[in-house]
Amino acid sequence: METEAVLRKAAISLAGSDAFARLVSLLERLDRPSPHKLAVLMYHRVLELGQAPTHDPTVVSATPAQFEEQIAFLAANVPLLSLDELLAVRRGEAQAPPGAVVVTFDDAYFDFAKHAWPALRRHRVPVTLFVPTGFPGDPTRPFWWDHLHHALVTTQRRGAIATPFGELSLVSATDRTQTFRLLRDRLKATPHHQAMAILDGVTAQLEVAPPDGSVLNWDELRRLAGEGVVLAPHGQTHALLDWLSAEEALEEIRGSVTDLEREIGSAPRVFAYPAGGLTEGVVELVKEEGFEIAFETIRGLNDLRRVDWLRLWRINVGRRSTLPLLRAQLLSWPVRRRAAR
Repeated sequence: METEAVLRKAAISLAGSDAFARLVSLLERLDRPSPHKLAVLMYHRVLELGQAPTHDPTVVSATPAQFEEQIAFLAANVPLLSLDELLAVRRGEAQAPPGAVVVTFDDAYFDFAKHAWPALRRHRVPVTLFVPTGFPGDPTRPFWWDHLHHALVTTQRRGAIATPFGELSLVSATDRTQTFRLLRDRLKATPHHQAMAILDGVTAQLEVAPPDGSVLNWDELRRLAGEGVVLAPHGQTHALLDWLSAEEALEEIRGSVTDLEREIGSAPRVFAYPAGGLTEGVVELVKEEGFEIAFETIRGLNDLRRVDWLRLWRINVGRRSTLPLLRAQLLSWPVRRRAAR
């Protein structure tokens, strides 16, 4: 793990170098965009680092300045597809232009309206915002990872806390960061209801009230929809569907559609699996509910000649994703071929 961390840091450092930027520019000149390649970008938050210090910083995709730079590049250099245009490709009514890119956002954090949408609108970039529909109606409801991070950052408790994964230290800021990362990763790998019970037990020990919610409310979402943002279902509670029973997963999927139809007036049959959690059974449920497209979180380009439209890959944009690194991931040559399902 130590070697892996060193290599990751070296790669991140290289991605910010002038030499890497020059290499990407050369590769772009040599590249031949393919009409069979589709790139889907996945963003979460656009925020100045430190602007929401008690919320999980790992879901910040870019600062406003970085996002502006990325969107300006995309608007000037690549064909950008709207959701309607992607659905037309899905139905065989149109062909994707070479090098097509789709921009998506997950979770409907409030900063989408403040920082992301103005840049997208200014550059006329179409976007789909996936909404976990149980949150907009409850402004005091945080995501569980933000609740956990807030509790660990603000607690006055030091020493250690007892968890099902052993005693975890809170002595230093570094300890608390490591504890957060371990708990976040373990909770993701735990059945949903059990994970939430563990979260409640941990935060009770930390004796900190949960943070305010950070999801746009329905009035704000209706305004965005009126301005051209496509709102699509992302489950109700952002539970990982692969850790739910079939009945619970179906309730999450149907409920998010019903909520959007009630509050917005419509809901496209396009879905994003929360945190990429899926099984063959979940995919079958999505298919039976009439969804035409669904997105997961596996990084990579999609080959439209053999694509599974209910398992589209996306490129997660993180806060360390420099513009050259993003551009490198859009090149045709590294596309991974997928077997037809």
